[in-house]
Amino acid sequence: MTGRSAPTVLPPSLRAWLGLIAALATLVVVVIGVLYAGHSQPGRVDRWIIQPTADSVRPPWRQVALAADFLGEPAGAAILVVAIVTGCLLLRRPRAAVFVVVGLGMAVGTATLIKSLVGRTIHGGDNLSYPSGHTAFLTALALVMALLATGRLGLGRRAGTSLVLAAALVAGAAMGWAQVALGAHYPTDVLGGGCTALAVVPATAWLVDGMADRLVDRMADAGRREHR
Repeated sequence: MTGRSAPTVLPPSLRAWLGLIAALATLVVVVIGVLYAGHSQPGRVDRWIIQPTADSVRPPWRQVALAADFLGEPAGAAILVVAIVTGCLLLRRPRAAVFVVVGLGMAVGTATLIKSLVGRTIHGGDNLSYPSGHTAFLTALALVMALLATGRLGLGRRAGTSLVLAAALVAGAAMGWAQVALGAHYPTDVLGGGCTALAVVPATAWLVDGMADRLVDRMADAGRREHR
């Protein structure tokens, strides 16, 4: 059920386009990281965007921002992941369940690693800010769900790519707005977080498919040897 008989998590029709998008996203992450490595102040691009203050984001929008922020916190993220993985298992799609866990874990883990390498901070030297892990998580979640929906619905290249990119844009923009509105990140941090997800999730999907296919091939070979 996890091998070639199961639907792939990276639809073949989307591989070329998502590979190109992942490469461009990687370039964006690297360029911004180099430009702002070791910085503790907003850059020129950040200053072009209106920076909210403690008084500029008021109820009910502040509550909306806090609710979005909670989805990227460990408790909120765990609730989302458990719910989605449970749904995948109930639908008998273990490969999809593995992809959810590994894809989101890789996106957040990569963002955390880049933070330590870049060393950009906000509100003190202990608050590493680039890229935004919250934005990376929610964007990755949207990408994972969109890829699974594309495969489930049998969408073609154009419709599937449009769905995947739209989901990533909406989720990244929503969480990015919340992080900037709450003063937790600079605008370029959230851009880097979204691009981190765009770079990591397609590659992770390709790896999960490859590992699952190799596993079922080995199991099939072992079965044939037993019957000889």
